This record gives sequence, structure tokens and C-alpha cells, in this order.
Amino acid sequence: MGPLAGIKMIEMGGLGPAPFGGMLLADMGAEIILVERKTADYKVPDANRRGKKSIALNLKDPNSVAKLLQLVESADVLYEGFRPGVMERLGLGPEICLARNEKLVYARMTGWGQHGPLAHAAGHDINYISLTGVLGGIGEKGQKPSIPLNLIGDYGGGGMFLVTGILAAYIEAQRSGKGQVVDVAMTDGTAVLMSIFNTLHTLGMQTMERGANMLDSGAHFYDAYETKDGKYVSIGSIEPQFYGLLIEKAGLDIEEFKAQNNQSKWPELKEKMKQVFKSKTREEWCTIMEGSDVCFAPILDLIEAQSHHHLVARNTYIDVDGIKQPAPAPRFSRTKSEVVSGSPKPGEHTEEVLKEWGVL
Repeated sequence: MGPLAGIKMIEMGGLGPAPFGGMLLADMGAEIILVERKTADYKVPDANRRGKKSIALNLKDPNSVAKLLQLVESADVLYEGFRPGVMERLGLGPEICLARNEKLVYARMTGWGQHGPLAHAAGHDINYISLTGVLGGIGEKGQKPSIPLNLIGDYGGGGMFLVTGILAAYIEAQRSGKGQVVDVAMTDGTAVLMSIFNTLHTLGMQTMERGANMLDSGAHFYDAYETKDGKYVSIGSIEPQFYGLLIEKAGLDIEEFKAQNNQSKWPELKEKMKQVFKSKTREEWCTIMEGSDVCFAPILDLIEAQSHHHLVARNTYIDVDGIKQPAPAPRFSRTKSEVVSGSPKPGEHTEEVLKEWGVL
């Protein structure tokens, strides 16, 4: 049983980062009741649904709303990812829910937050990371910004902060006996993820030009390089001792490359590094550098990653519902996380849950 075993949570059905946060909580042992419509679209099993129980309620029906409020009375946490005001219009806003259960943690996740000029506007990950300076800082020099999938706004600034907020508020509620509302905005979380770059800029170590800084592909010792076979490897040799090992294993001239942090030389040294890495295949570079302190890794695609020997050794990927997907993380020595069930069909557990929670 995971470390959250015995904690009851209600997830209001939605897409993306809120279900992702719920997956993490379910993996750690929380009982997650997913509330959705019977007509909810269900095409293939979804990893974000794993470990949860699904109940179907028509929240436009007062009787269904009444049943959900009964569930709220027994819940530790309720979380939702709707636009501001939606839950209030359903008669399920935080004031009503907290009146039924004063210890309830009521977590709300949106892109822009519960208040502010943009609070009611539609948006997606690309918009949230645009506003917070993230997207503007990612990309090659002189090129347009590079889109980092939807990992940073949705899942980093959203789902991970949802989990953090829920757990912090739950711990506090055990001491105080009182719940509270947690306002999780993807823009807020994304801004927090950028904290180190605010510091670096203040210190004069981060410019606003893409591809001109140490961690954005400006440096020759922190970048991706194409190999002879058209594949790629990554190098992150920041520390002097790691950089020295890179120079040694790549067969480079130490005198030519000794001025590691002379930014005026970075473009010239990068061109030479490109030529060197194109002289061997990705596999050959793996033989030379992988497992050393160069800070090296092959750049793999999604399928290649699942069979890499390190990730296989750690069982980083598992099969659930016939689909290969990441195993629970982080790992606990005593209260181990696990995937207790696959992806439920909408409404699959309605009667079971309502009976167990004393609603029927």
C-alpha cells in the first residue's frame, strides 16, 4: 500500500494536468473517485486514469449533485480543473462543499488562476509558458522559440503543483481540523520553475537572447549534437572536471578548448564539436562516453527509451491495460507505490462507490 493509502479524493472529470496529478496520487495509494458523465469519450485506456474508480453523474440533475455532496462529506480532498465559476454554477463551489465538510481540501487548477484579467480566457500550455518567459527562452540562436511539448505548463507548472498543494493542505488540515481552497495556476507554477533564471539574470549571467546562454544551447559543452548516422547525443559537461573528461574522450585539443567559459569562443568551439560528433555513430559515442562523468546520454525517442538498459534495469516502464507506460514515481522503501488497476470505463464503479461511501 502506498503512502497515501486511506486518503479519499474526488476528481472532477477533465483533461490533461488534473488527471495527471490524480494519477500520481492514485499511484501513491490514494482512493480516487473520478466523477464524469456516462457519455464521456473513452477510446483507449489512458494512463492518467489508472488506479481510479469512475462514477457517472449528471451534474445538471439536482439529485446527482446531492449525491456528490454526500460523497464530499466523506472525502479528504476534492480537485477540479474547470474555468473559474463552473463549479459554483453547478452548486458545488468551495463554500458549499466546505460547509458540508470543514476539513475538505478543495483544489482548483486553471491556466491563468482564479482571478486576474485573463482568468476566464481559454488557453493551453503554449500560452502559459509564453506569458511566463519560458517559451521565449527556449530555442536556437536566431531561430523561433522551440515548443517543449506540453510538459512545462500543463504537467510541471500544473499537475505537479496540484499534487504539492493538495498534500501540503491535507497535512495542515490534520493539525488544524480545517480545510481550505488551493488555487493552482499553471502560470504561477511555471513562473516558479523559472526561479533560477530570474536569479541568473539578476547576476548578469542570463541574457534575453535565445541560444546565447549556458543552458539554452549557447555553450558548446551543453547541447545536442548530430552523429554520423543522423541520430543525436546530449552533452552537459558544465563542471570543470566533467568538461576535462569530455575533451579527453572526444579526442579534442585541450589547449584549443581550455577557455571553457569564454563566451566569445563558444560559436567557434561549437562548430568544432559538431564536426567531432559527426565522425562517429550514436552507438560508438555511447561506447566511449555512456556511464562516465562526461554527463552524456543518447537522445532517444519514446520507443527507444523503453528498451534502454538503464531504464529496463530500474523497471521504469510497465505494462498496464496492454500499454507500455511509466511506472509510479517516486519510489518508497516501505510504503511502495503501485498501479492497483487499469483505466476505468466511464461510470464503471458508480453503484459500487455510492454503496461503499454510504450514499445508496
